[in-house]
Amino acid sequence: MIEKVGVYCRLSDEDRDKINKTDDSDSIVNQRSMCIKYATQNGWDVVDIYSDDDFSGAGTYRPDFERLIKDCKSGKINLVLCKSQSRFSRDMEVIERYLHNKFIEWGVRFVSIIDNADTSIESNKKSRQINGLINEWYLDDLSQNIRKSLKNRREDGLFMGSFASYGYERDSEDYHKLVVDPVAAEVVKKIFKMYADGYGYHRICEYLNNNNIPPRSVYKRQKGSKFVCHSCDYDKVRWNPDTVAQILRNEVYIGNLVQGKTTYVSYKNHKEKAVPKKDWCRVENTHEAIIDIDTWNKVQSILGTHTRNTKHGQINYFTRKVYCSCCGKAFMRNVYSVKTEKTGKRAYLQCKGNKKFHICPNNKAIRMSSLEEILLNAINDLLDNYYDKNNLKELYNQRCEQDTDNARTIKVLEKEKEELNKKISNNKTYYRNLFEEKVKGVISEDMFQMMSKDYFKEIENMMSRIEVIDNQIKELKVEKKEKNNADNILKKYKHIKELNKTILDEFIEKVYIGEYDKETKTRDIEIEWNFEF
Repeated sequence: MIEKVGVYCRLSDEDRDKINKTDDSDSIVNQRSMCIKYATQNGWDVVDIYSDDDFSGAGTYRPDFERLIKDCKSGKINLVLCKSQSRFSRDMEVIERYLHNKFIEWGVRFVSIIDNADTSIESNKKSRQINGLINEWYLDDLSQNIRKSLKNRREDGLFMGSFASYGYERDSEDYHKLVVDPVAAEVVKKIFKMYADGYGYHRICEYLNNNNIPPRSVYKRQKGSKFVCHSCDYDKVRWNPDTVAQILRNEVYIGNLVQGKTTYVSYKNHKEKAVPKKDWCRVENTHEAIIDIDTWNKVQSILGTHTRNTKHGQINYFTRKVYCSCCGKAFMRNVYSVKTEKTGKRAYLQCKGNKKFHICPNNKAIRMSSLEEILLNAINDLLDNYYDKNNLKELYNQRCEQDTDNARTIKVLEKEKEELNKKISNNKTYYRNLFEEKVKGVISEDMFQMMSKDYFKEIENMMSRIEVIDNQIKELKVEKKEKNNADNILKKYKHIKELNKTILDEFIEKVYIGEYDKETKTRDIEIEWNFEF
């Protein structure tokens, strides 16, 4: 029977990196030539040639590979010929699925020239499996090296994204550096200013759309960018609240790069997954800022507490700040008409558990102006306490000494963590070598299981220790940050005449209001400060 051959060739970027300038042995042209010559020498009939250029062998979608498989299934070809098994696939799962399963079912033979893989030779199976395993290891190592390289470049403050954030563009001389786009930067400044002045997302969008300011995606296309938004109708797209919210939270506008927020599941699965915030790569002062730090802090303060604006454009400072001591629900703002007030209205705060859900006995409202006065006095008392301390110098020295101890402890813990990571890496290498020895028959299966069990147990213990170290370091850093925050905030003020949103957020985390006592005509008000002093 004359073999009906399908020649399959593939070249990807990782293969190109291996090719020397004087060596074209892995090129598509050379693969095709080698396979056709081999088929001719064996008297085989080449039915078709399948070629995938710029496609990885990690099992992801490849157009001509899919066509090859379809022709194998239909019986158009009964022999697949490649230069090497890795050209067909580097994915062990794909090798097993087709070479040792589907091809046998369809009566298709697989032959590779360089590594002598041939599914018609039963004794050849183990070598094919070993080749598949080695190829998969290669991809795994390559993936890890690429991730490390990207991580290092991000840590060096280089912009590694596909497109610059709105308000910036890539430097013409340094592709990985951001420079300010003066036109878009003015729009960004306007968005921040409006939000800081009390305008909500919808009002900002309304202003931008009414003034015919092009949305981000449209502006990028007008500038000649290759940016594509598949969900956008460019003729109808407008500014929307989600876009404004993203801009207001993006640290790029104060000169910082925060990258590595998402990653792929694996080198085989290119589905994106979120990276924990603690693992993001954050580098400060990498490029020129558009927004000054005071404006940024003011905006983040408002965003952090989900402050809502009233119908009259005033900011309700107590949103997500005041809670009921009885039921734990937030106090809600209500405005009532009062003839004695100049404005004709008076604002109160009342327990939502009582007013809305009728589950709480705390039924008496408190005037917002009265609560402002109580909190203002409490903050000023705290400031007076701070400046009247006779042992302030002694306290300062104690804190400096504690900070030094913390820094020394953190350094020791980080050194231990570094050593543990090295040992884990070495153990993984030992395991890989051990596995190769088992495959080659140097050691028995029982010996392999016994020895690998020890490796994994040791790795598990070391990873548990690293988790403990990370928590210790985090606690020490938080402790230092809280102390610094307390001093910085208290030193900033000496006496406050009027309460505002910024001061309230700096000093107070939450306020708990107790039930009104009709006999004493008082109620307990507990303040949870932002720091311990």
